[in-house]
Amino acid sequence: MEQNILRQEMWESAAKAGLILGLISTAYMFINMWIAANPGFLGSILSLILWVAKFVGCILVMKASMKKFAAASPEIENKDTFNFGMATALLSALVYSAASFANVAFISGDVIAEQFNLTIQQMSSMMDSNSMAMMDTYLQKLPQITFFSNLIYCTAFGTVLSFILSRNIPSRDPFANYKPDQQ
Repeated sequence: MEQNILRQEMWESAAKAGLILGLISTAYMFINMWIAANPGFLGSILSLILWVAKFVGCILVMKASMKKFAAASPEIENKDTFNFGMATALLSALVYSAASFANVAFISGDVIAEQFNLTIQQMSSMMDSNSMAMMDTYLQKLPQITFFSNLIYCTAFGTVLSFILSRNIPSRDPFANYKPDQQ
């Protein structure tokens, strides 16, 4: 029973943390699209600064949420914190992948298709009819490809991050089992 309560608390906390992380990445995606519409040196610098802020911010949010989860229950071990981090990574990846899918399929679909078709026209002299047909199929499946590739990448990145962070959350006492010599 206690294990089920811990598991339920883990998923509830992971859902909150995953939503925050997913929204940070989604906001970055849309802000970066707006910056890319105005290219230039300042836009490149701003995009780089924004990427670093998102990267560091996501790591700090993950670490803080893992510490908060570990502090909520004293019986939590490092493997529980790792499982929490993996759940957070998966849920965050779902939020970001869904937003990315919506962006490619509905929001920016026309712009992406236009750029894709322009590239195909420029490369058409080097491609045969089979390659052209395959590229059309690729364009039609681009939202699904975007969703699953982001889901896999973000989940893998979050899992590695949670593995690294969970090694010290909660802190382990290396001298917990130490007993001085009895003389």
